[in-house]
Amino acid sequence: MSLIRAAATVGGFTMMSRITGFLRDVLIAAILGAGPVADAFFVAFKLPNFFRRLTAEGSFTIAFVPLFAGSLEADGVAAAKRFAGDVLSMMCVVLAALTLAMELAMPWIMHVLAPGFVATPDRFALAVELTRITFPYLPLISLVALYGGILNSIDRFAAMAAAPILLNLILIGAMLGFADRLETPGHVLAWGVSAAGLAQLVWLIVAARRAGWTLALRLPRVTPGVRKLFRLMGPAMIGAGVVQINLLIDMVLASTLPLGSISFLYYADRVNQLPLGVIGVAIGTALLPMLSRQWRAGDGAAAQETQNRALEFGALLTVPAAVGLGVLATPIITVLFERGAFQATDTAATAAAMIAFAAGLPAFVLVKVLQPGFFAREDTKTPVKVAAAAVVLNLVLNLILMQYLAHVGLALATAIASWMNGLVLARLLGRSGAFHLDARCRRRLPRILLCAALMGGCLYSALLFSERLVPGTFTGGAAIGIVALIVLILLALAVYFGAALLTGAMRLADFRAALRRTGHSG
Repeated sequence: MSLIRAAATVGGFTMMSRITGFLRDVLIAAILGAGPVADAFFVAFKLPNFFRRLTAEGSFTIAFVPLFAGSLEADGVAAAKRFAGDVLSMMCVVLAALTLAMELAMPWIMHVLAPGFVATPDRFALAVELTRITFPYLPLISLVALYGGILNSIDRFAAMAAAPILLNLILIGAMLGFADRLETPGHVLAWGVSAAGLAQLVWLIVAARRAGWTLALRLPRVTPGVRKLFRLMGPAMIGAGVVQINLLIDMVLASTLPLGSISFLYYADRVNQLPLGVIGVAIGTALLPMLSRQWRAGDGAAAQETQNRALEFGALLTVPAAVGLGVLATPIITVLFERGAFQATDTAATAAAMIAFAAGLPAFVLVKVLQPGFFAREDTKTPVKVAAAAVVLNLVLNLILMQYLAHVGLALATAIASWMNGLVLARLLGRSGAFHLDARCRRRLPRILLCAALMGGCLYSALLFSERLVPGTFTGGAAIGIVALIVLILLALAVYFGAALLTGAMRLADFRAALRRTGHSG
């Protein structure tokens, strides 16, 4: 598959996942609002979800895919199946032990995750109880990552990309059918999370079996391949998951801020995750097996070409997305969430955080594009050093900015640290000779910035005009707000892509050529 075709497959399913995720969050916002039960559930969901992002989109995939793809190419299907089976057996033992330890230690873990909850014993106890219910999602979703890595390595991206949709559909069904059946709606959601993990695992096992990849459980053995996998995973976890580590730090500090701060950051991050998932994660997912094959074959020129096109494609979609989210922050949050228990003051606080997150969106995607350049060559040490520096910078900025900007300062610190991470990765990858901007990329990136700035100006003017034409456009009723927001987004798309075609920031012929090109030819 070509890079763009593979990214489009992953991105398309991810878009469906994000849309169903928004529907899920609309229901959660309406039923839970931004109160103590919501805060407790978001903490309970954050812990296994944090590990999910590190495994499904991070350390496990980044360590496993190059090793598995290399074994498949060099040693054949039988050897690759043995390696995957050994990994499965070892993971089952490690994950079972980890889950048991975490369940027993959850009250102490909660002191670290949400120290601000200690002052309110009821909220603290609820958070502990809900997190114990949700934590089995971690071992289940980690096994999903194994089967997803196998399928991605053989260019079957759809099943893994579609799996998160099951989570959203199950949680939506739980809210609609069982919201008042247990002690709190938070309990219903917590049980739904674990049930969704089981459903996703069954889905991936069936998809792998249909592709001819049935793994047999055997007694766990620490083979050289398994040892190398776990050795690579540690650094990769920090290097690939720095964005998630930064968000976890945000949650810990946000628990010390006024009530609702965790929820404001959660809802703002959910909106920000739409372009990050559809663009950044999709490109990173498609890029890793492609670069792994190209570097394994010794074709550095093809790898450079692939990475340049990935950066160009990512910037083409991400820069305007960041501008659009910044300009339309308040209307987007109003239309998506302002109903039921979610009030106008919650909208203002969430929109401010979303603007800060949006400022870092291109950097988040830059990291997703550049990290596979290291991981495909089994270099996990360089990204971990950069990630460690970014985490330290994020923590320092958090402690400073939260004094003046409260929860918005936490979001802004995350964005700044991500920019530092992405720019340093670019510099180091260039120094190693593994990447440099080619002439086409140097020519098109400034044009992309120009087109995004033009779009932002037009969008802001249109927003002011709509508010003057119909005062309270986005607060006067759901229907008119939705229609107005759709019109503004369509206007932004028309202006941006029209300008991009006119200035040469993009050419349709390049996309047609990319779709015809195979992944092995770069």
